Amino acid sequence: MIQSGEWRIVGSVEIEDTFAEAFPMIVGRILITAENEYWANVAATSATGFASSIIMSPAEAGIEGVPVSPDKAPDGRPGVNIQIYHRTGREFKTQMLLRISQCILTCPTTAAFDSMYGAKKRLKIGRAIRLFGDGFQKKGQIGDRVVWRIPVMEGEFTIEDRFGVRRGVAGGNFIIMADNYKNGLTAAENAVKAIRSVEGVVAPFPGGICRSGSKVGSNKYKLPASTNHPFCPTLRKTITDSKVPEGVGSVYEVILNGIDLPSVKKAMAEGVKAATSVDGVLRITAVNFGGKLGPYKIPLR
Repeated sequence: MIQSGEWRIVGSVEIEDTFAEAFPMIVGRILITAENEYWANVAATSATGFASSIIMSPAEAGIEGVPVSPDKAPDGRPGVNIQIYHRTGREFKTQMLLRISQCILTCPTTAAFDSMYGAKKRLKIGRAIRLFGDGFQKKGQIGDRVVWRIPVMEGEFTIEDRFGVRRGVAGGNFIIMADNYKNGLTAAENAVKAIRSVEGVVAPFPGGICRSGSKVGSNKYKLPASTNHPFCPTLRKTITDSKVPEGVGSVYEVILNGIDLPSVKKAMAEGVKAATSVDGVLRITAVNFGGKLGPYKIPLR
């Protein structure tokens, strides 16, 4: 790595000596187990739908890429962890209840357990969902976990009584600038794969990739967010504040959330390294708002 002004050169890729600006959000972590990995992932995909960005989605949510082996699951079955984020406690609890009850409880063979670490507070999520049992539900125990067994047509749905909640880190990001969208997309895909190898981290956008990065507010309309026009390649020659250098034909943003700051930093590092290995990637930078959005500054260096 060599330094050149405000840029550092890694291989043939320029990396801006800047930082990603992240912010705290309330997060819950749910371990979904099932008869096999297929059904665990079906439930996880359903439960994390329409949750790419809190700007307009009812929550932010994602699937962790590290599968949970049967020997590490409370019920000895394969599983996957998902994370659900929100700004406020009331809305967070609502999203937990809705997504578990409508997308996990309804999915064949599944069970739901708390998998949050470092939680100082626990919410009575399972105790609320038990009411679906209409009085036929039974309280039980798996190891040291208190659970509810809710009768369903298939058999029983098992859910842990309480789920941990804590402050997580949202908005970790970096931007990949490439000569064309094919090379940029390949780099972004490689970055997301590397990010998903880090436990405790999710990438909430579709496939972990955002092609429509946004800025706060709008220059023309009354919107909370609008297209991040300085990073739009098609506007490079028509605006005065373009941040797209000559030769760049496509820009992708990779956004990630995590249980804590160390996991987000580690995942960003792995993602950036993976992106720089693709031919056609010219620059990598990050989005920040000068510290106005959140207290966490994650330097790309």
